[in-house]
Amino acid sequence: MNDFPWLSVLLVLPLLGAITVALLPRGRDALAKQTALGFAAATAVLGIVLAFRFDSGGPRFQFTQSTPWIEAFGVDFALGLDGVALTMVVLSVVLVPLVILASWRDAERSGGTGVPPKRSVKTYFALILALETMMIGVFAATDVFLFYVFFEAMLIPVYFIIGSYGGPQRSYAAVKFLLYSLFGGLVMLVSVLWLFPLSSRKVSEGGLGAATFSFEELSGMTIEPTTAKWLFLGFFLAFAIKAPLVPVHTWLPDLAQQAPPGALVLIVGVLDKVGTYGMLRFCLELFPGAAQWATPVVLGLAVLSIIYGAILAIGQVDLKRLVAYTSVSHFGFIVLGIFGMTYAGQSGAVLYMVNHGFSTAALFLLVGFLIVRRGSARIDAFGGVQKKAPVLAGLFLVAGLSGLSLPGLAPFVSEFMVLTGTFTQYRVAAVLAAVGIVLAAIYILWMYQRTMGGPATEQVSGLSDLSVREKVAVAPVIAVIVVLGFFPQPVLNVINPSVETTQTVLDRPGFRPQITGDVAENGARP
Repeated sequence: MNDFPWLSVLLVLPLLGAITVALLPRGRDALAKQTALGFAAATAVLGIVLAFRFDSGGPRFQFTQSTPWIEAFGVDFALGLDGVALTMVVLSVVLVPLVILASWRDAERSGGTGVPPKRSVKTYFALILALETMMIGVFAATDVFLFYVFFEAMLIPVYFIIGSYGGPQRSYAAVKFLLYSLFGGLVMLVSVLWLFPLSSRKVSEGGLGAATFSFEELSGMTIEPTTAKWLFLGFFLAFAIKAPLVPVHTWLPDLAQQAPPGALVLIVGVLDKVGTYGMLRFCLELFPGAAQWATPVVLGLAVLSIIYGAILAIGQVDLKRLVAYTSVSHFGFIVLGIFGMTYAGQSGAVLYMVNHGFSTAALFLLVGFLIVRRGSARIDAFGGVQKKAPVLAGLFLVAGLSGLSLPGLAPFVSEFMVLTGTFTQYRVAAVLAAVGIVLAAIYILWMYQRTMGGPATEQVSGLSDLSVREKVAVAPVIAVIVVLGFFPQPVLNVINPSVETTQTVLDRPGFRPQITGDVAENGARP
């Protein structure tokens, strides 16, 4: 399985596509789009093949490869996938070609905002492919320093996509995103570099073979409690900003309002998952004691995100800002499941990351199609769309219902697992979080009623239904939402072994919160 450098090829393929598209002659827009779509489709095929070759009963990290990079500091170019990382990589490679197909004309008209783009069409698609490389790298990295490099490198294509192809206030949104992310990244860098002397000290004590940034070796290292708390905070702050978690979430609504809808699919659907992925992978496994120490505060922030994000979503008049605030609420559920410290909650959280990726992708793609037709993202620019574009309205309804976790659609299972898993340990947090379900029904159904329901207004009298290209772009996402709503087990089979490993780390003496009362008496698994 490991003889062929699967992950290196998966990394290089979209990067090669980005370079190829960038080198095409200026003005060959159609060729640039076709080339980008071809490379993205090839990457998706390779990623799906990789998923089928993954052995859920095998070693935790598979398709591993490691090459010395900065030997003086024990840094390796080390790649590998466990079940959690695999699901995130597959989510990334599946969404990119669909985004390219849906964004066929975004670079020419800045996603329907009417603001002329600053750069060429080929640059837009080259940046999308470059971003794909960074997303694959950040999930595949098994060296902590390499993870940090990809974590920061993702900022570059996102900054230029927003700043060059966004709306009227794109420069403000791009700079705000960059400053928030850079601040979090710099704080995390301090923690990453702090790990080196700690691993070096273990070398002298005979604890490790060499000073290292290897995740697998560092996860077995005992760190003095006070030091572990500071290191945890450095990592957690960066991941909370990326997630985004209240109160460090304010960059997302501004970015969402200005960014092209296709780019938003990747930013909110995939890139932001790096935050919750990092919490589960690094915060919990490298610093389990500190994670337990911080759990009450983190759970409070998660519940605050769920309720605050949902309330603000209700009051939005811009479709993209509304969907952005729903994501703030949904990320609160994911963090709740991770720090609920239960097997069911963490499995549900990872499944929620996958389901939210597809659910949000569907919403942003369809919102993008609406914006292109009306030239506006304001909710009051629509009304009665279902009379003129029934297919668009029908798919929008399915995507919206998945956003409120309707039974039978993918997010329901994951949200149910998060709440039940959290309830076994933190009942108050779980009950308060359940309020978000009621609020979700309000903001989703009200959004649908205001945009799609009622008689067709004069503003949408000439609105056309989805084209074949647009149907092909959004249909696979809707199909996944429906299929995973009824059959989530194949994804859970891949996720669960990795979550069990995390639970093993958290089960170390002193790291597991005590369960009291009838929960413990009934033998519920924490």
